[in-house]
Amino acid sequence: MSEDTLQQSAAPVLPVAAGDARAGIDARSRPEPRSRTGLALVIILTCQMMLMVDATVMNVALPRIETGLHFSPASLAWVLDAYTLTFGGLLLLGGRLGDLFGRRKLFTLGILLFTLASLTGGLSTTSSELLAARVVQGVGAAMAGPSAIALLNSTFSDPKARIRALALFSGVSSAGFAVGLILGGVLTEAVSWRWVLFINVPFGLVAAALAPRFLKQPPRHETRLDVGGAISATLGVGSLVYGLIHAASSGWASTLTVAPIVIGLALIGTFILLQANAQHPLLPLHLFKDRNRAAAYANYTLGPAAGFSSFFFLTQYLQDVLHYSPVRTGLAFLPMSALIFTMSRLTPRLLPRFGPKPMTITGTLLLTAGLIGFTRVGEHSTYVGTLLWPMIVMGLGMGLAFSPLMVLIMHTVKPQDAGAAGGTMQTLQQTGVSLGIAVLVTIAGTAARNHPATAVISSTQAALTASAIIAACTVLVAMTFRKVTR
Repeated sequence: MSEDTLQQSAAPVLPVAAGDARAGIDARSRPEPRSRTGLALVIILTCQMMLMVDATVMNVALPRIETGLHFSPASLAWVLDAYTLTFGGLLLLGGRLGDLFGRRKLFTLGILLFTLASLTGGLSTTSSELLAARVVQGVGAAMAGPSAIALLNSTFSDPKARIRALALFSGVSSAGFAVGLILGGVLTEAVSWRWVLFINVPFGLVAAALAPRFLKQPPRHETRLDVGGAISATLGVGSLVYGLIHAASSGWASTLTVAPIVIGLALIGTFILLQANAQHPLLPLHLFKDRNRAAAYANYTLGPAAGFSSFFFLTQYLQDVLHYSPVRTGLAFLPMSALIFTMSRLTPRLLPRFGPKPMTITGTLLLTAGLIGFTRVGEHSTYVGTLLWPMIVMGLGMGLAFSPLMVLIMHTVKPQDAGAAGGTMQTLQQTGVSLGIAVLVTIAGTAARNHPATAVISSTQAALTASAIIAACTVLVAMTFRKVTR
């Protein structure tokens, strides 16, 4: 018997009121007790925080990892991209596997694999071992990520409760990137960079133990695996990122730069053709027919490419130029992360009053202004005089810009498309981070070669200027939203 059949056969039969009978509602559709849904939300948010934190938790530790495991400056970006690429590239496949084998089961297995890989990565003694562990972490995250959103949708059936839960989920997702910087700095300074990976182990084990008991299993949907789509998507984005990062050290004329970029674009084109003709596509293209959802997806790619990718350069600037310790570097991002999470808590109140379009436009404008402020960094800049106000403005902007996007994407999606819609959203987010880092590393490398006397400052300013330009594109996309009724 399947897990769903066992659940249904074990469910006690309760008396049904006449009003419920007239409405076609049986005992199994009654809402879960608030304490149970609250604990389910804590489990899902904790796991989502782990997955997002690991996209940036290594940032502050990079200088020590570079020395300890003998990474080259250009290859150091792979410590981040090995995780985000695998995570983003396999998310769509993870969503489909959840349909086949059950969301709760895949969520639990994904968290266990992620936890085991975190332990292995913390014990690594060579650069190749660490990168391999980061890849396996990404596989586990891709299994758990799409199922987390589907489990959230099945847990909260009331529209208002679901909007609150989705806003919290979005806030945790956005704040997780900044929290990773703080946590990475504290652990690297207090213990070792290895503890930025070891910290996942206790949380992962507890979440995996509680998930089967407290998470409600969504209904399964008949589907088939699209192996060709998964391979072409993952290899396409990976090849494109490899070419862009290689350009940072070898220039655009190198064969090892041009060939991977061409192959990557060809594979991404192949993936789109396969999805258009597949009976059970990993990425249902009809999700993009809704104008607001398509625009929200665009900003879920551009926003992380602009905002979160800039952390890669800011953390190194704080340590290499301003000579901050790892813990001080991490704490420098505290105002930003606090404001991101605070704004996500306010979103359920602001969204019905103002609507997603004004909130997203305001948020993207603030995000752009914050990144423009960061371009003023120099050799003698100070945190209070140069960096603090962009941190505050950027935190407000990211909190306002991203929470409405998740509501726009998930609130009106059909139940059978929830996994694909959530997987697509997270895929674009992680892909945006990977491509953003690759593009900015390339721009920074070019600036460093052109200005060798001030290589660090010139490369940082060039990368942050490019981030601000990408952020300006999110403002233009936000202006295309249609007004949403209450």
